[in-house]
Amino acid sequence: MWSIYKKDLSQFFSSLTGYVAVSIFLLVLGLNVFVFEGNVFETGYATLDIFFTLTPWILILIIPAITMRSFAEELHSGTYEMLATKPLSETQILLGKFFAASTLFVIALAPTLLYFVAISSLDIEGAGIDTGATWGSYIGLLLIGFVFCSIGILSSILSSNQIVAFLLGVFLCYLTFDAFLRISSLSFFSGQMSYIIMSLGASSHYDAISRGVIDTSDLFYFFGLTIFILMLSRFYLESKKW
Repeated sequence: MWSIYKKDLSQFFSSLTGYVAVSIFLLVLGLNVFVFEGNVFETGYATLDIFFTLTPWILILIIPAITMRSFAEELHSGTYEMLATKPLSETQILLGKFFAASTLFVIALAPTLLYFVAISSLDIEGAGIDTGATWGSYIGLLLIGFVFCSIGILSSILSSNQIVAFLLGVFLCYLTFDAFLRISSLSFFSGQMSYIIMSLGASSHYDAISRGVIDTSDLFYFFGLTIFILMLSRFYLESKKW
């Protein structure tokens, strides 16, 4: 598993894929937090709200771009059959690629901690940035990122075409994050049914964690969903042998 992990991680940074993805991610977020309309200098508040609101939407595009070649390239070129002959199980191959994509995501997210440091230093009135909510939001971003990585891996298994894998990954990530919230707000859903549908989406659980309160039900949702998608990926990977 670790040989797959190291190989995939090195491939990210041996080409422009990893550098471009990380650079675009940081540039877009930095511009929105410090430069574009509604930035922290205009609002005058020591807050990262715009960062935590925007980041999941950028991840919907960035993570499928990172993961689209993980299996699609090998399935298209036929090198996966060679990989499958090695003394590695489908689970080990799958987890190696998942951890590689997740590591790149964490590497991309880590520099944004400088935003937290910078905005904290701008607190002229002494009100202070909400540390609890900030760390809760970071935990929420990590959990969403892991879910999106598993979705991207699944999409790459489902299609040997990298572009199709990317588009499918974007669609499934959006569906997981926001679509259930939109559906729950439709007029013919109300009360308990609306709440159940909303709870199926990641955005409601992310918002709950972002308030700084870590509830076990939210953690169960993210970890359970990630494991379920990886198990589904393993099933489709094994079906390639049939």
